[in-house]
Amino acid sequence: MTKRPRLLVVGGGSIGERHVRCFLQTQRVEVVLCESNPKVRTAVAQRCGLMESFGDFDAALASQPDIAVICTPAHLHISMATELIQAGTAVLIEKPLSVTLQGADELLAFVEARQLTACVAYVYRAHPALQAMRQALGSDRFGSAVQLVAVFGQNFPFYRPAYREIYYGQRSTGGGAIQDALTHVINAAQWLVGPVTEVTVDAAHLVLHGVTVEDTVHMMARHANVLANYSLNQHQCIDEGTLTVICERGMVRYETHHGRWSWADHPQGPWHIEPTASLQRDELFRRQADAFLDAVEGKTQPLCSLQEGIQTLRVNIAALRSVETRRWEKP
Repeated sequence: MTKRPRLLVVGGGSIGERHVRCFLQTQRVEVVLCESNPKVRTAVAQRCGLMESFGDFDAALASQPDIAVICTPAHLHISMATELIQAGTAVLIEKPLSVTLQGADELLAFVEARQLTACVAYVYRAHPALQAMRQALGSDRFGSAVQLVAVFGQNFPFYRPAYREIYYGQRSTGGGAIQDALTHVINAAQWLVGPVTEVTVDAAHLVLHGVTVEDTVHMMARHANVLANYSLNQHQCIDEGTLTVICERGMVRYETHHGRWSWADHPQGPWHIEPTASLQRDELFRRQADAFLDAVEGKTQPLCSLQEGIQTLRVNIAALRSVETRRWEKP
């Protein structure tokens, strides 16, 4: 019987534990955990039935994992990924890739030199409805895209009650609505209509208690010839998101809260709703885990390559810069 690859999850917070669960569900890897907080490490290991865990990254690296998932605060991602790649370990890096571009080009060079798989975990790309919508857009069925409108919101404290104590409280560790939530939407939009080429952004802290980072964002952007508008907050009571692409001969829409996509191609005509894929949150991450493992095995291309993750990081940085300068900025 072939021995399953050894997968290391670095970071035992809520997203790290989710990756532990979901990679275990694939039944394709042996999972070990690295978490510096002993209480968290023990609790996650017990809940997930892990036989081995580490309290120190160097020790975990020395155990020679075949694959790793990096779930630490964003400012640590690139340095940890670089060490893992240099050790011959394929990596899946949680979003955002980082909070600055420092080390990004060097990491990409190491990945290309060693011919290893390095992906960024923008999980929307694993949803079958968004995948189907992208395929329809790419078929030229509706003509060229000309406009994109994204409206997203959720009550972040409901889903992450400890948001004040984690990375979210500081931009320097990946916090704030732009780096935490909007980055998902930007990455999905770029997957659909191409890279962002210019942005202007208004953002503010309006509601969330105990932090000062922005929780509400309005962004106008250009994806080359596609005009885009993004509106997002992390405090409304209903969790919902719509991403609409208007084309020359019709329009398509992805709805996160319904897990579906729909299309229209006649004036005053109805929306044609495609079959709904009602995925539990863990199922979406399990699909991402399987896709990553397929990419490592050379069966498919990565859902989100390191190059695409770097491009999204450039947009994050340009958006934050625009909040301060009050001007259009280029990624």
